[in-house]
Amino acid sequence: MAGMGGRMSTVIKAKINKLLDKAEDPGETLEYSYQRQMELLQNVKKGIADVVTSKKRLQMQQSKLEQQVVKLDTQARQALSQGREDLARTALERKQFAQTELQSLDQQVAELEQQQQSLIQKEQQLRTKIDQFRTKKEVIKAQYSAAEASVKISEAATGVGEEMADVGLAMQRAVDKTENMRARAGAMEELEAAGAFDDNLALGSGGDDIDRQLHELTSQTQVDDDLARMKAELGAPSGGDAPALEPGKEAGA
Repeated sequence: MAGMGGRMSTVIKAKINKLLDKAEDPGETLEYSYQRQMELLQNVKKGIADVVTSKKRLQMQQSKLEQQVVKLDTQARQALSQGREDLARTALERKQFAQTELQSLDQQVAELEQQQQSLIQKEQQLRTKIDQFRTKKEVIKAQYSAAEASVKISEAATGVGEEMADVGLAMQRAVDKTENMRARAGAMEELEAAGAFDDNLALGSGGDDIDRQLHELTSQTQVDDDLARMKAELGAPSGGDAPALEPGKEAGA
């Protein structure tokens, strides 16, 4: 049972693959692949735009921190010149914290810059591949269309193919029906020449009940006419019975 199930599964898969192969259009498949590659290219572009946006945001924070560092340094100098060492220390501490954040931002911006350049390079490579694929796609579609047209023309010229096969079967059926009709017409002519239809009419087998009664009436009238004519020839009275023949004599004597 397990072997039978596996065999049936293989047969079913083979049938499905055959149907899919028959229904698959190479042109449509290539166009779908091209659209998928274009979607990937758009996703890469969107990724580049997101990286650039993030980098710009960090650069704006960098600019603010740089301005803050300059401002704190100025404030520290002013406080120290006025004898406020405590304020100068506080300003310098804040300046140091801002510089630490600025260094961290510098590192992050550098990483985003590398990521941006990498994505741009990949986008260019992908665009090149897509351009090559588009050119090859058009060539394959043109070749397939030409081959398909050639096959159809060859099938039409040689009489093979599904459509021409249907036409051939229809023509063969028409020829068979024509031959059958001609044979039937010949048989009817042969029967008519042999008088088969006349005998049937004479016997009354081909008509309805009224035709049969009329035929019997006509036949009876002919019999009465023949009997009256014979009586007249023999000289017998038309209304009486004929004289009995004597024994040993023939009717002619």
